[in-house]
Amino acid sequence: MAVIRYNNDFEDFPAGLRLFQDSLSRLFSEPASRPWSPAVDVFENENELVLKADLPEVDPKNVGIQVENGTLTLKGERKFEESVNGKAYHRIERSYGSFVRAFTLPDTVDAEKVKADYKNGVLTITLAKKEVAKPRTVNIEVTQ
Repeated sequence: MAVIRYNNDFEDFPAGLRLFQDSLSRLFSEPASRPWSPAVDVFENENELVLKADLPEVDPKNVGIQVENGTLTLKGERKFEESVNGKAYHRIERSYGSFVRAFTLPDTVDAEKVKADYKNGVLTITLAKKEVAKPRTVNIEVTQ
């Protein structure tokens, strides 16, 4: 029986066959069908509730923020670039496409005071707390 050396190096394939091989590999092994959802950190301080979403290479024009009935909804899309300087991809591991994230807001948040800032691929959404929800200090008077 003859031994055939398996070579997984795409450089040996003709260009057309290499593209076909890439397509089949992605179809059966890559997470392309998995929906994309950005990671979000949620924290609060004395005066506000803050959400930070990782949105690398997402155009802020493709992001929508909506606050309605105590729910903050974050929608957007990261678009896939078909070609990079006319060369074919060897591997695609990052997810692309539309996403939707929804967060239930506590009653202490003032839905009218929402700010958003996008810097270095991170979207920061700041929601001010209502005056009633802010902690306050009460001095105790001692009488004798």
